[in-house]
Amino acid sequence: MTMTKRELVIQVANKLGITQSTVAKIIEGAFEAISQALAEGERWELRDFGVFEVKTRASRIGRNPRTGEQVPVPERKVVTFRPGKKMKELVCTPDPTGYAAPQLHNEADPGAGESEKPDQNTSGDASETSLF
Repeated sequence: MTMTKRELVIQVANKLGITQSTVAKIIEGAFEAISQALAEGERWELRDFGVFEVKTRASRIGRNPRTGEQVPVPERKVVTFRPGKKMKELVCTPDPTGYAAPQLHNEADPGAGESEKPDQNTSGDASETSLF
């Protein structure tokens, strides 16, 4: 599920008990401050939440998919996000609320209810994501 800015405003307003218009102004101001700092090439960090940075992708030679012709791709700036420690812990836990759902096992199938086979390797660190 995707959360929109409006849904964020409603959730924060309900949690803090202040008006949605006040919360909307605060959130919009925060987003503007973050965007402006990134546009100026600054690093923006919130402890335990994560770090936003602007990185430069090097120029390279690409290929036109229609013609197969090689074309130069210029360097460009991208915004990246690296989650903080608490964010990683919250996202990586099976249930962020801290309550585990009951495991139901089918007695006819002893393997039922297992979410992963022991020989599967699902590890992979995607700790840094390009946003744009």
